[in-house]
Amino acid sequence: MKVLEKEDIKCLFPRRDENSHKGNFGYVGIMGGCIEYSGAVKLANLSSSSLVSGCGVVRLIIPKEIEVSVMPYLLEQTLFPIESKNGHMLFDKNIINKALEKLKALAIGIGWGESIDNEKILKYILETKDIPIVIDADGLNTLAKMDKNILNKTNCKVILTPHLKEFSRISGYSLEEIENNKEKLATDFAKNYNVILLLKGHTTIITDGEETYLVKRGCPGMATAGSGDVLSGILLGILGYNKPNVLTIAGGAYLAGLAGELAEKNLNDISMRASDTISKIPEAIDEIRS
Repeated sequence: MKVLEKEDIKCLFPRRDENSHKGNFGYVGIMGGCIEYSGAVKLANLSSSSLVSGCGVVRLIIPKEIEVSVMPYLLEQTLFPIESKNGHMLFDKNIINKALEKLKALAIGIGWGESIDNEKILKYILETKDIPIVIDADGLNTLAKMDKNILNKTNCKVILTPHLKEFSRISGYSLEEIENNKEKLATDFAKNYNVILLLKGHTTIITDGEETYLVKRGCPGMATAGSGDVLSGILLGILGYNKPNVLTIAGGAYLAGLAGELAEKNLNDISMRASDTISKIPEAIDEIRS
């Protein structure tokens, strides 16, 4: 178990060749949104943080019924609407295959809501794909209703990013049990289900069951709506051009925390918004590289 320092993750942010093009840094996808939680700004923040973190292209995969509400918030991102009913995505394996074409990594669950089709979509992706997949928010709630043994059968590299309550739902441990033994329970869960687990907290624990990093970056100003979405976006962006291993995920958590600290220094712990963290990602990358 190691406390992560910026020297450990310089390798994740190499200088880019002059002949680089967007394809060198990965197409990544964000699947989420529903009519109740259209989350236009959240989805835009998530995708923006991915781009600022260095991936080549971000594809937003959303229910068709919220397309109009999301579009005004997008600039550089691309959009892939999926047929929907009552504001929720409908499962169609041919459409899912098309939505995931060329993707180097996928984040799933932000503002997704609850739907039986969500379970079908997540199950299909886990059973048939072999890409890194960051599962967060309603993606975790969807996974909690499924047979978690699917995690041991998938070819995907699964990254779970729960806070304590979400970890309680997917693991079956009580909050008290988790609070009293975070590192061991996180490590055991990651090992048993062959995932990378990022357990959010004052000290964030990132483990694959064999290797564990502690990230002690961040600040009170990050305790605001959308900060978790920004973290998922950063992880996704970095996965566009790095290997899906525990160091990469820990590096994403470090970058998010450092960017948040820089934003709070410019503002204050009360006035910060998640978008302020995004604005400081470039400065945080410079600091890690220096």
